[in-house]
Amino acid sequence: MKFGLDVHAAQITVCRQLDGLLPQPPQKRSWEECLAWIEAHVRAGATVHSCYEAGPCGFGLHRRLEALGVSNLMVAPQKLDAKNRRVKTDKRDARELCDRLDRYVRGNPTVFSTVRVPTPEQEQRRALTRQRSTLVKERQRCVVRGHGLMLAQGVQAPEGWWRPRDWPALAAELPAWLRTQVDCWREQALGYDAQVEALTPAIEAQVAGLPLPYGLGALTGAIIEAEIVTWSRFTNRRQPGSFCGLCPSEESSGTKRRQGAVTKAGNPRLRHVLVEAAWRLAQWQPDYPPLRLLRGAQGKRARKRMIVAVARRLVVDLWRWRTGRCTAEQLGLKLKQH
Repeated sequence: MKFGLDVHAAQITVCRQLDGLLPQPPQKRSWEECLAWIEAHVRAGATVHSCYEAGPCGFGLHRRLEALGVSNLMVAPQKLDAKNRRVKTDKRDARELCDRLDRYVRGNPTVFSTVRVPTPEQEQRRALTRQRSTLVKERQRCVVRGHGLMLAQGVQAPEGWWRPRDWPALAAELPAWLRTQVDCWREQALGYDAQVEALTPAIEAQVAGLPLPYGLGALTGAIIEAEIVTWSRFTNRRQPGSFCGLCPSEESSGTKRRQGAVTKAGNPRLRHVLVEAAWRLAQWQPDYPPLRLLRGAQGKRARKRMIVAVARRLVVDLWRWRTGRCTAEQLGLKLKQH
């Protein structure tokens, strides 16, 4: 028995399929009504499969379904209007999910991509790093807004204008009305900065005792480990690069093959951190073998393309090292001594 679930905060639209029959008309139910209905099927002895798209409602429903004995799948959000009819409703989505789940259970794993569900502990560690990233972005928005106000009045503020060290001298040059407005954004930036500083030690403590390559600090290491969740999720070297969206796009037909920019169809946080780490490796570990690509690149654009290739190779090497397939020395990575 299969259930396709279109999940929202207030309700769940559920489509049921009995054995190999056609899916039944979808129904809208509350969360508790839906769970009670599915639980009744489990207690009756049915083998129940279900699926819903990953989204803002998180993994709570998945864990409740698993606790009931349901084999539930979290699937990556995708366009469910395969025929491009430009009609999207909750009932259509629930029926399409149910139909694809039936094909998946029958042995077709390409109908959708499943999402790995972390344990509550893994989810909490990842939430901490993501909260810090959000605070950094909010701090930067406040800094940019204050800088924009001053620039509109012809004031060229230094890069760290909002810091306590630089603000008094700058504030003395501003008109009272402008100083009041800019100080509003400055105070918010300082508040976000204090929260970032408070979170950083807790995040770095997550990798305490874990050896890290030179060029990767404790913060970078913690973010990578939290976003990967577990390195054993990958079974071959192509999967880490694909998970990060660092694989080249491709448009090939017949005898023609054309590869383009990276797909970016992966974890954006991890991709950003890996590219930054690759630049730091160029400084701290210039003998790292993939960096030969960077040394041979001519021009700014070519160097950016090569650093992305280095980042892709870096995540593959980290996977090989963290799963015990190779040692760091075999990969050309020098580890910090603890």
